[in-house]
Amino acid sequence: MSAFFDTNVLVYLFDDSEPRKKTAAQQLLETEVASGNAVISTQVLQEFYVAVTRKLAEPLPLDVAERALRNLAALPVQAVDTHLIMAAVRRNRTDAMSFWDALIVEAALSSGAQRLYSEDLQDGREIGGLRIENPFKEQAAR
Repeated sequence: MSAFFDTNVLVYLFDDSEPRKKTAAQQLLETEVASGNAVISTQVLQEFYVAVTRKLAEPLPLDVAERALRNLAALPVQAVDTHLIMAAVRRNRTDAMSFWDALIVEAALSSGAQRLYSEDLQDGREIGGLRIENPFKEQAAR
């Protein structure tokens, strides 16, 4: 059962200001990688690099960010192409979802994932056989 990772979950791997989310993200990624289920997209790789080098309270040094990016790029990666972009445009218009979120959903669907781990999208929502799960939901309730 493939599991697609949204950028926000992966950024927590390096966010020392959120230790609980960091640990949860590490455990989730380790579990999904070990079972051969983790999938990401070229969009996730791009967003990840920008986020960890510019948006963290303590941004990663560029060499550390590049090494992390290379490690993530070793996972199965769904390429964002014209077909996915146009599908995201349609979903943006029909599902009241931002273009960037729609592109994540379309990449996850195209990769064959059954789960999409994201903190930003609606937890529990199902789209075409894809279930959105917020891996930090339990922590947010605390």
